[in-house]
Amino acid sequence: MKTQILTLAAATMLCGAAPAAARPAPAPAPVPATPVAPALLTAAILPSARAVDAFYQAHSNAPIWFRNAATIAAAGQLPAILDRAPLDGMANGPTIARFVESAVARARAAMAAHKPVPLADEKLLSSAWAQYVAALRSPVAGITYGDPALAPRVPAVDQVLTDAWLAPSLTAHVAGIAAVNPIYGQLRDAAWQQLRAGRAVDPRLLTNLDRARILPSRGRYIIVNAATARLSMYEDGRPVDTMKVVVGKPATPTPMLAGTIHYATFNPYWNIPTDTAREEVAPIVVKRGIKYLKLARYEVASDWSEQATVLDPATIDWKAVVAGTAEVHVRQLPGPDNMMGQIKFGFANELGIFLHDTPRKELFSEDSRNYSHGCVRVEDAMRLGRWLMGTEPVAPSTQPEQFVQLARAVPVYITYLTAVPGMDDASLTFANDVYGRDPKADDQTSSAADTGLPVVKLATIPASAIVPSPH
Repeated sequence: MKTQILTLAAATMLCGAAPAAARPAPAPAPVPATPVAPALLTAAILPSARAVDAFYQAHSNAPIWFRNAATIAAAGQLPAILDRAPLDGMANGPTIARFVESAVARARAAMAAHKPVPLADEKLLSSAWAQYVAALRSPVAGITYGDPALAPRVPAVDQVLTDAWLAPSLTAHVAGIAAVNPIYGQLRDAAWQQLRAGRAVDPRLLTNLDRARILPSRGRYIIVNAATARLSMYEDGRPVDTMKVVVGKPATPTPMLAGTIHYATFNPYWNIPTDTAREEVAPIVVKRGIKYLKLARYEVASDWSEQATVLDPATIDWKAVVAGTAEVHVRQLPGPDNMMGQIKFGFANELGIFLHDTPRKELFSEDSRNYSHGCVRVEDAMRLGRWLMGTEPVAPSTQPEQFVQLARAVPVYITYLTAVPGMDDASLTFANDVYGRDPKADDQTSSAADTGLPVVKLATIPASAIVPSPH
């Protein structure tokens, strides 16, 4: 997102949704001085117009928005939604809102007089709605998807309109889609409050708004916020439990990542990252000999697969490993000192990131908990396991790497939300940007004092004090 509020001139209004990687910062748009007929408007500036025409042709021009009093009430929600749509990535939303507003007024008058509503007005609303939904579902930059099914996808116009047409309550459907999810809604409300007060939106808030857009609104899922070092368990958009976590150091940051947990692993090995083995294990072996490996309960494996075989450490050229000309796979056996603890929760991803228990419980008493190589150490792995599994987590045996399938897979979203709404919805806390992912202070167009909201720097509030809002 750009780090300044742009004036949306008439030419800018003629474009569609901005790409996610370069969304313009929003500002209210003026009403065009020259009236434009709805049909001309739809054909001229709404990219979904042709697909909308095809939908109505296939459905005998049956209306979605102007069927009855209930659906016209849903249509009446659109102007307000579109007015703030630049925050959602639809830069031309305010201009379209004025045309939609006029179309709804004409439809109300026509229906009151028992006259037909012009089809052009009906199509205008559908075109605007399709473009808005596309903006909400556009890709989010900087996220890795271990599970491709979790990646946002722009739906086909036909699907957007079919969902609206078949919705039991069009009003509820429109409100639900526009809400996105509770965290996103709270951040957007804060940004909208700043805009309506005539202030520039804090660029950090805009960045966080984009990050929050991929979070779901329904079902069971986990959110790990690396910025505040907390994990929260959600059910239908509401946090039901939360705990502290240890996340990556600034040099080895925990990535933004979305995946799906299908099973728990009891008595896990710790597969030591190859760079860690080179930098931290191999030099000690060179100095103290291979006896160190036995004392530390390390063994050398052929690879990281389930079929890996154990190798004789004496066959390894440890000096070559230190020099970086040879690679070694070292793993720590299960036990009380194993860095994975008693249980880990893996999920497919190319970065080797997962959630796991830890013997280093003392780290959870720290305010700043950036100590890992990127993985997420959880404060109470058994409590998390109980929620994931729906039963008491018990290892099937004492053998290493015991896999237990979850009755129902659970998505996990590892994100980086440095803007955290307050419990009262009237305050906004900014966590320290330990990974340097937010817009820089020099790029900001407004100071914290100029945002129109009470803003508290995390320097005065420990990360452990930041918890999810209960709503």
